[in-house]
Amino acid sequence: MALLAKRLGKLCVAQNVTLTTAESCTGGGIASMITSAAGSSAYFETGLVTYSNAAKTRLLGVAQQTLDAHGAVSEAVVNEMVRGACRESGAQLGVAVSGVAGPGGGSAEKPVGLVWLSVGSEREQRAQRFMFPGDRQAVREQAVREALIALILRLSR
Repeated sequence: MALLAKRLGKLCVAQNVTLTTAESCTGGGIASMITSAAGSSAYFETGLVTYSNAAKTRLLGVAQQTLDAHGAVSEAVVNEMVRGACRESGAQLGVAVSGVAGPGGGSAEKPVGLVWLSVGSEREQRAQRFMFPGDRQAVREQAVREALIALILRLSR
């Protein structure tokens, strides 16, 4: 994953893009990987861990109605998380994740391993749904990896 973080950093520097993260189930893992690359202070703006719904609302401006209608682990919520993170930080590009890492907390509708990830800006977001196998740590690591890949792909288009 360190190579992905390094590649992401090179793209950010080359395109003069700043990044922000809004994380739930990964608990800061994405920000940690991004900042593991030397020179990341040139492009990494801020990282927020908004584990609770209250934090998502207070720090990112996620609407309570969105949380009530769709739940924290949803396309609508991760899109609002990206929008809020970019708005609050001033970063041009953001990534947000929310998921059920396990071992408990899953349901038939939202099983353990379900992760929603969104990449975008204050104006536009694109979300992806993932079902990751494995235990809690494996789910979190796969979510971090996919977040880095999604940012790289967004900057490569």
